[in-house]
Amino acid sequence: MEKFIIKGGSTLRGEVNISAAKNAVLPIIAATILCGDKCIIKNCPMLLDVYVITDVLKSLGAKININKINREIAIDTSGIIDSEVSSDLVRKMRGSFLIMGPMISRFGKFKTSFPGGCNIGTRPIDLHLKGFKALGAEVKLNHGYVEVSTTKLIGSKIYLDFPSVGATENIMMSAVLAEGETIIENAAEEPEIGDLAEFLNQMGAKITGIGTDTLKIVGVKNLNGISYEPIYDRIEAGTFMIAAGITKSKIKINGINKEHIRPVVAKLTEMGIGFEFKGQELLIDGRNDLKPIDIKTMPYPGFPTDMQSQMMSLLSCVCGTSVITETIFENRFMHVIELKRMGANIKIDGRSAVIEGINKLNGAEVKATDLRAGAALILAALEADGETEIYDIHHIDRGYVEIENKLQDIGVKIQRVKC
Repeated sequence: MEKFIIKGGSTLRGEVNISAAKNAVLPIIAATILCGDKCIIKNCPMLLDVYVITDVLKSLGAKININKINREIAIDTSGIIDSEVSSDLVRKMRGSFLIMGPMISRFGKFKTSFPGGCNIGTRPIDLHLKGFKALGAEVKLNHGYVEVSTTKLIGSKIYLDFPSVGATENIMMSAVLAEGETIIENAAEEPEIGDLAEFLNQMGAKITGIGTDTLKIVGVKNLNGISYEPIYDRIEAGTFMIAAGITKSKIKINGINKEHIRPVVAKLTEMGIGFEFKGQELLIDGRNDLKPIDIKTMPYPGFPTDMQSQMMSLLSCVCGTSVITETIFENRFMHVIELKRMGANIKIDGRSAVIEGINKLNGAEVKATDLRAGAALILAALEADGETEIYDIHHIDRGYVEIENKLQDIGVKIQRVKC
């Protein structure tokens, strides 16, 4: 077990490089199953979740070579022979369920246990299964396992009751080798879905409507291996943007897609933070006096639920009343208890959090209850008086590449120690 010890009060300076998006890389790695060929993922973030999903592919028979120095992963799925994966691996990470679509598309059957992941709320797989059924697959649920089989997948029109990211990705991957045309309506529009579609198209798929809520997939006979570099991580970028705001600092962030972070930029601009964009570089100025705001999380292009926790840390230090309403996950306020240990004044009313900003947080012993909650606690610790000790940081390691090194490079006094 490890923990972070952070001494607050530092002014940040310098620049930080954003890694590729975890939420883009995971489905792309899953999609390599479809081609039965060799693919190379460039500039890959070496994260715990990435190692988990590559272990899943290895357990099925794939050959994987990870080059940590060059941040490249070479994946050869030609040797996959198994149609069932270890339940222990799947329970480690919900994203493992993304292999279901590629496996049934290529092999016609697959069996796995229900997925695990951060305990931030109910994330049912019913929309995934609805899509598989619409394409002609048979679905069986027995004793905590999901078994899907088909003799042939046939294109269909599928309407998602909710624009689920995972369901959109899984259905899209299962449809690329199906016979005929598939239309996914009310599809999720997140940039990571567009990146997956671009990856599939470069492999030889025929997907149109990228970036909209209606995706059209015309099935093809086979796909080819390629080299590909995923998009930058908009959530990591947003986290460092808030780091500048909460410490009243001016820093440079490299690896920005302005369009992908537009919802976060809009809210931070409303608060009074300054932005200067130049290509994929951002100069962010958090030295102004900030104003309280209200936020409501929504599917993209709305404000991302993955940035809600971090924004709460910032608003806890802004004088006045702010309200955050969480519409995506019903259990994503677990970080509130930990922020209150640091002196934050937050009250929960159903799916809304009312934040009364205070002048200064205090260092304390706190626990990362999930990935983004851990990021929120790091941000709060940057502003707080004294030292903060953050436990259970394995959650943070699931989504941020060497975050302590990146923070140290811009002036944060942070150490990772055994506990």
